[in-house]
Amino acid sequence: MLVVGIAGGTGSGKTTVVRKIIQRLPEGEVALLSQDSYYKDNRDIPLEKRQEINFDHPNSLEFDLLVEHVKQLKRGQTVQEPVYSYLTCTRMDETIPIKPTDVVIIEGILVLTNKELRDLFDIKVFVDADADDRLIRVINRDIEERGRTVGKVIERYQKTVKPMHETFIEPSKKYADLIVPEGGSNEVAIDVLSAIIAKNLNLK
Repeated sequence: MLVVGIAGGTGSGKTTVVRKIIQRLPEGEVALLSQDSYYKDNRDIPLEKRQEINFDHPNSLEFDLLVEHVKQLKRGQTVQEPVYSYLTCTRMDETIPIKPTDVVIIEGILVLTNKELRDLFDIKVFVDADADDRLIRVINRDIEERGRTVGKVIERYQKTVKPMHETFIEPSKKYADLIVPEGGSNEVAIDVLSAIIAKNLNLK
């Protein structure tokens, strides 16, 4: 099994990079675990307080569970990935079964910040993008998918997203084996990464 960690700032294009890699590889040979599924369940916190949670800080994540799930997949075991709701900031009752495959991709803004998780990766990738481009994507996504107003998105960006990026996410770039500038629009870098993964599959 080849485990690939893909990190990068909020709105950098990580999801697009992952989607394009999966499209380039044989169907059924790639499983995806999203860091976002492993945010801590906050149902014990009042709803209005949940809206203030700093989702860009490593403490917001249950890394222990994510690490254990990666280890279980490496052992050939199926895991139950949590389902997280950004609207309620809680975990849903249902889970998604993820079966072990030849390639497992772990994607999220903070996946390179945790040493125990990072040490499980065979390939570490950082998706880079201009800060203004990331902000535009964050505004569009948070309005459309998470029901936030423009004002709330910008306030959150200034209070948490930008400082957390500078404190935790950007420094994790030093652990990357491959940096993908210009996010999901960098077809050359995506082709190179896909070829590296495909070569590892062929060597099996």
